[in-house]
Amino acid sequence: MDAWVRFSAQSQARERLCRAAQYACSLLGHALQRHGARPELQKQIRQLEGHLSLGRKLLRLGNSADALESAKRAVHLSDVVLRFCITVSHLNRALYFACDNVLWAGKSGLAPRVDQEKWAQRSFRYYLFSLIMNLSRDAYEIRLLMEQESSACSRRLKGSGGGVPGGIETGGLGGPGTPGGGLPQLALKLRLQVLLLARVLRGHPPLLLDVVRNACDLFIPLDKLGLWRCGPGIVGLCGLVSSILSILTLIYPWLRLKP
Repeated sequence: MDAWVRFSAQSQARERLCRAAQYACSLLGHALQRHGARPELQKQIRQLEGHLSLGRKLLRLGNSADALESAKRAVHLSDVVLRFCITVSHLNRALYFACDNVLWAGKSGLAPRVDQEKWAQRSFRYYLFSLIMNLSRDAYEIRLLMEQESSACSRRLKGSGGGVPGGIETGGLGGPGTPGGGLPQLALKLRLQVLLLARVLRGHPPLLLDVVRNACDLFIPLDKLGLWRCGPGIVGLCGLVSSILSILTLIYPWLRLKP
């Protein structure tokens, strides 16, 4: 199992490059269609996109083992919320890759009787559940960091002898019954929370990158499952952006969110 996981890790860069090229073709094909390009050129782009998709499925053969190993490691995390989100995410990824392997067998002709539409829907459902868990984990980590940052700001302000001016500390804001309360007070509180969120994300690039990547990826299964029709242009753009961000985590490992 360990040997296969190491071999699988070596193919990640090639798979992500193919993914970026595939979604670039999707975006290019949409742009050509909108501008009335020649049908032959549009057909060639669609064929290239299909070949890249099939090549990615070949590179992902056996990735279920890698996802299961990641799930086994996540079970031992001390934080209950992180343990649940990360473990469930990896288990859904393992099921997604298993469905993807069946799809590859069908499209390559090894299993011609495979119902490709049914297995594609299954794979995208597991992919969607995995992304929901990833975003839930991101939201949890953001909440923890915002609480830590708020407490740190309060201690610094009190230590310097100054008050908390309506403060980063959410408890520093008065209720609606206080002078100047009501809607302006709520707007001030919301503005401070947004500033605190921006400060936290700016100070933690791996978390920011993970949020953007998962948010971009979310549009893909939503569109494929018919839950929210985005169109090939949006899907291509989001897939290309998330692929570039994934490649960055391979080039610069410190950008990968841990655990």
